[in-house]
Amino acid sequence: MNKKDKLKYYKFLNSLPKKLNKIYFLKLKGKFKLNNKSKKKSGFDPVTNIDRAFELFLRKEILKIFPNDGIVGEEFGKRKTKSGCTWVLDPIDGTRSFVIGSPTWSNLISVNYKKVPILGLVNFPILKKYYITGANHESYLVENNKFRKLRVAKDTPFKKTKMAGSFFGWLPLKKQIKISKLVSLMRFPCSDALSYCQLCEGKLDAVIQCSNKIWDVHPMIPLIKNAGGLINTWKNKDAKLAGNIVASSNIKTHKKLLKMLKPVA
Repeated sequence: MNKKDKLKYYKFLNSLPKKLNKIYFLKLKGKFKLNNKSKKKSGFDPVTNIDRAFELFLRKEILKIFPNDGIVGEEFGKRKTKSGCTWVLDPIDGTRSFVIGSPTWSNLISVNYKKVPILGLVNFPILKKYYITGANHESYLVENNKFRKLRVAKDTPFKKTKMAGSFFGWLPLKKQIKISKLVSLMRFPCSDALSYCQLCEGKLDAVIQCSNKIWDVHPMIPLIKNAGGLINTWKNKDAKLAGNIVASSNIKTHKKLLKMLKPVA
C-alpha cells in the first residue's frame, strides 16, 4: 500500500473512536440484552445486542468510504474484498467484562492489506482512551486528544518479568501442570485487549493468551510491532494465524517463553 492510501485509512481509523463513543453513550449504554451463542451445552460464549449494533454501525461507516473493501466481523461474517484491503472487526472484545460492568472491554479494528495487518485500533469507551497505529510505523496512546508514542519496556531480567496471562479454562489443568513454572510467573491480571496495550506502554513485559480469534489479535499485531515488541503463536508461527498467542517486549524473553510453552504448544 502506498503512503497516500495508508494515510487515508489511518485518518478514517482515527475518526472512529469519537463516533463509537458517541453512539454508545447516547444510544446503547444500559440497554444490553445477553445471549449465549455457544453450541456446547455447558459452554458460554456471550454476545449482546450492543456487540451487533457496534458491528453494523462499523460496516456501514466503512462501506461509505471504502465500498470495495472486504470485512470480516465476529458477529456478521465475511465480505470478500475487491481492493486487496480487508477490515477485521471485534465490536466488543471482552464481552464477559462488558456484561459484569468491568471497564476493560474495547472495540477492536484492524486494516489488512493483502492479508497482512497494517493498521490497528483499540478503543476503550469507558476508559476514555484509545490505542492506534499511525501511518508512520509508530503506535500511539490517545487521551484527551493528546498522542503519546508507545515503546515497550527495556530488557529486564527474566525473573523480574511482569507477565499477564489467562487461559480462561481453555487450557486443561493437565497441560497447565506441564508448564507450572511458567504459570507461576503470571502474577499480573490479564484484562482482555488492555493487557496487550499495556505491553506496548511498557507496563508489562509479556502477555500469554489462549484461543484468540483473528479479530482478537489482528489489531494487536501492528500495534505491538510498531512499539518494538514481538508477537507469535505458541508454535512460533505468524500471529495473524491467531490461536494461542504470546507477546513480549524483547527477543530474549520471547525465546524463553516459547521454549517454556513447547510442552503444550
